[in-house]
Amino acid sequence: MPTYLYIAKTKKGENKAGALEAINKHELAAILRQQDLVLISAETTAQKEKAGRFNLKDFLQRIGRISLVEKMIFSRHLSIMIKAGLSLNQALCVLAEQTKNPKFKKIISRVEEGLRRGQPLSDCLAKEPKVFNELYINMVRVGETSGNLDKVLKILAEQMRKDHELISRVRGAMMYPAVIVTAMIGIGILMMIMVVPKLTEVFTEFNMELPLSTQIIIGLSNLLKNHLLLGLISLIGLIILLRFGLKNKKFKRVLDKIYLHLPILGSLVQKTNSARFARSLSSLMESGLAIVNALQIVAGTLGNIHFKEALINSAEQVQRGKELSQALSNYKNIYPPMVIQMIQVGEQTGSLSDILKNLADFYEEEIDNTTKNLSSIIEPVIMVVIGAAVGFFAISMIQPMYSMMGGL
Repeated sequence: MPTYLYIAKTKKGENKAGALEAINKHELAAILRQQDLVLISAETTAQKEKAGRFNLKDFLQRIGRISLVEKMIFSRHLSIMIKAGLSLNQALCVLAEQTKNPKFKKIISRVEEGLRRGQPLSDCLAKEPKVFNELYINMVRVGETSGNLDKVLKILAEQMRKDHELISRVRGAMMYPAVIVTAMIGIGILMMIMVVPKLTEVFTEFNMELPLSTQIIIGLSNLLKNHLLLGLISLIGLIILLRFGLKNKKFKRVLDKIYLHLPILGSLVQKTNSARFARSLSSLMESGLAIVNALQIVAGTLGNIHFKEALINSAEQVQRGKELSQALSNYKNIYPPMVIQMIQVGEQTGSLSDILKNLADFYEEEIDNTTKNLSSIIEPVIMVVIGAAVGFFAISMIQPMYSMMGGL
């Protein structure tokens, strides 16, 4: 029988630590209840010793991610189980056993443990902010208050399904050009390191006067050949710097502004943020949340900082008595006119939630059409760029060779 090191609370709210033998945590909690104590946390002495040592498996679990699909399945199954009459504790125990992701399994178990201590589900989920965002927690809180948690979880599952489809479409559209550009850069580096130095030796032997374009390629080749490691370190450093830069509000504002003004991509960013805004706001309003609170929560889910700030400012204006369509009309350069007009119709007819849902469907379909056509638009552009790069390289290398042959 394992010995548990526990922390419990007395009736006066004071913490008490101790050690007890028990078959499992459930029995430990029962023993402590007999002593008028409420179990807060417990771990076996073996777990305590293990925690002091580095464990690769535990480390990988901690840094592992929980996908949107896993959270979607969790929400859908929890909704079905609650509707079927299972208690939250029973449903969470079943889901923890079914989940293949070890990290998610531990998180669900911690949530279930919090429920056994008498905490609401929303408070237990709020302790896992890296997994459950503000929108998710607030919708669950509304579901608990209104008594329709199963319905709210179903809405959340649908919201995440739509989000996953949206992200997949955009990523899928970007995948083709990204692979082509990466392959082109890789082949270019290999040419510079392996082919150009051999040609350079020939040019050096004949003591030829080289054109400027050839000198540029030879200079770049020497740089890559002699400082490849430094170049790789610099590239990694640049990526790390960019990641940290994205956390800086001023840098992110500039970058997001550039995204909005890029051809094709700017339109895609606008449509993606508009679709997410409409879908999230519709879900929150459908679950019964007040519009001001809903706007503040939705602002936190948007990727582009300009959309986020526009929505936060609009929420403040709505709180002062303005209609949402009037507040958003100040940001016509960010939110498309159609969004503002449709919201105005929804406010006038009293069906804003349904209008927003239709608006989200429309923009998601627009994104689908844009991403389908994106590869056909980008492909010729990439071919022109590759052709220009190959042509420049060929002319720069072949021209001196012709001059050399002419001089023989």
